[in-house]
Amino acid sequence: MTDSGQEPEEGPGGRPGREQPGEEFGAGFDEEGASLPVLLEAVLSVGSDLELHATLQHIVDSATELCSARYGALGVVDPERARLTELFTAGLTEAERAAIPRLPDGRSGLLGVLISDPRPLVLDDLAQDPRAAGFPPGHPPMHSFLGVPIRVHTEIFGNLYLTEKRGGGPFTDEDLALLRVLASQAGIAIGNARLYETARRRERWIDGVAASTHGDPGDLVGTAIAPGSPVLTKLLGGEPVFIEDSATDPRMTTHVRERFGPSMMLPLQSGGQLIGTLALPRARGGPPYDAVDRLLASQFASQAALALVLADAQHDREQLAVYEDRDRIARDLHDLVVQRLFATEMMLESTRRRAANAPSGDTVGDALGHAVDELDSTIQEVRTAIFALQQPPTEAPTTFRGRVLRETGGAAVLLGFQPSVHFAGAVDALLPDPVAADLLAALRTALATAHRRSGVTSIEVVVDATASRVRLTVADDGRTESGTPGAPVTWESAL
Repeated sequence: MTDSGQEPEEGPGGRPGREQPGEEFGAGFDEEGASLPVLLEAVLSVGSDLELHATLQHIVDSATELCSARYGALGVVDPERARLTELFTAGLTEAERAAIPRLPDGRSGLLGVLISDPRPLVLDDLAQDPRAAGFPPGHPPMHSFLGVPIRVHTEIFGNLYLTEKRGGGPFTDEDLALLRVLASQAGIAIGNARLYETARRRERWIDGVAASTHGDPGDLVGTAIAPGSPVLTKLLGGEPVFIEDSATDPRMTTHVRERFGPSMMLPLQSGGQLIGTLALPRARGGPPYDAVDRLLASQFASQAALALVLADAQHDREQLAVYEDRDRIARDLHDLVVQRLFATEMMLESTRRRAANAPSGDTVGDALGHAVDELDSTIQEVRTAIFALQQPPTEAPTTFRGRVLRETGGAAVLLGFQPSVHFAGAVDALLPDPVAADLLAALRTALATAHRRSGVTSIEVVVDATASRVRLTVADDGRTESGTPGAPVTWESAL
């Protein structure tokens, strides 16, 4: 009689049905408890490792030895897709394993029965059961069968399968009781191992990088998702996209999809706006992403979006600091210009008074010439300062060539064209810092002078360095106020 008071149904193998979940774990033990030491050893074995894969292999190995089975397997169930995602085996030789092109996935046959109906199942001869189907080619023949589910808390984690009882007989009630006890303890060990594995995954995600590839990323960079693609639509709507096989999924339209299998694409959002996407494709044939992977990836995407927002804010702060520094330079420039122009004004006022009283204009002419020179010098300094302020706020170049190119690039903003630059000799190695600073100052002055001329459409800058001297030549095609071509500006210094 069963717990319900009804007679047990006849099982497919001609024995009383053993799919009743109400059986006590201790049912079937012999009175001497001969199997107890073996069971205790198996329980200790499955709980001795915190690494999940090693724990699962220990479980199937221990179950096979505990129940004297020739073959054993532990299938990990994906509850969302009702199929096996991993299968750990025991008892198969290398030759037998090589003869099987693929392991069962639990979508059919007795493995599928235990997934859809997770209760203990015992068969004397599975070959006689109409539910036994889906064996891949090369699979060794099997007859006696014993299967039990593994629960982690209230969740079905997977199933334990044993076949071919050694000695040729069927699996006994004692085997079923032993395996159920082992499956119960295995659930605890798996729960601990999963916690440990989740913690390790979290550590890896915390140390995650922005992007990585093990192969040549050349054809990946610049890959665009076609407008209107279902994938793009979901991402723009702030929804994650999970794909089992990128190569065959019709939602994938890029030319690189054939290289990848399971993929996750997660939106990076800030303030309800999409600022980017985290793409995580695995290679063809790679394991699918499980629920833990999806959860950790989603959390990482949220953190990555926050990091991008903070990085933008930091960049804005740096830009603001640059602009504030430029404001300071502009104020200093203003003070300098005002002082010099005021001094020039006083000089011209004095000259005007002297001209009214002086009998000769020679002294007056010299004074006026000096005043004009001061004004010209002031204008050049103002233009040089403007060139410096027009340069983009990027990091200062470390080489002399880079500094020259930075000066000409800043001048191009006002000139409307890019001056051509030519270097001769090892200018970066030959020029000491003081000479380089003087040359750059001369270059700024020459560029400002060229900008004053009319009709300037091209400027050529040449820096020629030898072991003993350096020469700067700046030539343009403009004309002076009198209409004559401007002479090239030449600056030279000994080294």
